[in-house]
Amino acid sequence: MTIPPTTDSAGPGARPTAAEIVSGSDLTGRTCVITGASAGLGRESARALAGAGAHVILTARRDDVLGAAADDIRREIPSARLSTVVLDLASLDGIRVAAARIAELAPVVHVLMNNAGVMFTPFARTADGFELQIGTNHLGHFELTRLLLDRLRAAEGARIVNLASEGYRIADVDLDDLHWEKRDYDKFRAYGASKTANILHAVELDRRLRDDGIRVCAVHPGRVATRLARHMTRDDVAAMPVERAGPPRRSDPDPGILTPQEGAATQVWAAVHPEPLGLAGVYFADCAAEPAVAGYAVDADRAAELWELSERLCR
Repeated sequence: MTIPPTTDSAGPGARPTAAEIVSGSDLTGRTCVITGASAGLGRESARALAGAGAHVILTARRDDVLGAAADDIRREIPSARLSTVVLDLASLDGIRVAAARIAELAPVVHVLMNNAGVMFTPFARTADGFELQIGTNHLGHFELTRLLLDRLRAAEGARIVNLASEGYRIADVDLDDLHWEKRDYDKFRAYGASKTANILHAVELDRRLRDDGIRVCAVHPGRVATRLARHMTRDDVAAMPVERAGPPRRSDPDPGILTPQEGAATQVWAAVHPEPLGLAGVYFADCAAEPAVAGYAVDADRAAELWELSERLCR
């Protein structure tokens, strides 16, 4: 595998596309699993990685949209090596079935991109009784990652990328009331907590797996024009929390709304760059380490507590 450094063409202030990140790269022989690959950032990540020669396993909840996404990529890249697996992150049983199918398709997984997610949904519970946003965005990916660890270890240098968001600044995780059983539901704070959980998951997972040659990070894609915000109304926009915890991000020029191709750049960069995790921290944005991270999102003790709680819930 040949992956040229990308820091000359990507970094603070640069707005490359995912395809530009892997331009000139050869990912032949590598297998990448992407959740939520039927649309948006997941599909653009799949397109870029397949274009560089990787075998990409696309996962999503519906077989028909998965097939349509694969067909779309093959029209552009006839040589693309693609497989599809139905995966419902809101069902532990469904995750176990999907993980078994992925294991059949891939004896080795080099990249696991935990990309799928829901945002600002009305109150609902998963098949296992978890609050929908924490259940899908964090616990579903927690269990999928656990079930694929043997395949990731076999890569002898795998990468796990959790899609987080600056939305984590809206709220910390309440470890005493993860599923909103004691509080009035707030869909904004529930989303923020789920994104904080994505970062904390990366912190603890990286600590546990780095000696196995597996490195883990979380990324912020920027504000991207996708269907993720389809549950938002005009009233929701007005009600969005404006006070955010922790230090503000570095003062880069605001890029405005990114295209999915631009938004997918950081997660693809984190997946394939030779040494992005040699930089300080575990949280990345704009194809670079993000230094201004709220302490609660990278606290090692809280990351370990969330891990233990997640492990109990997913048994």
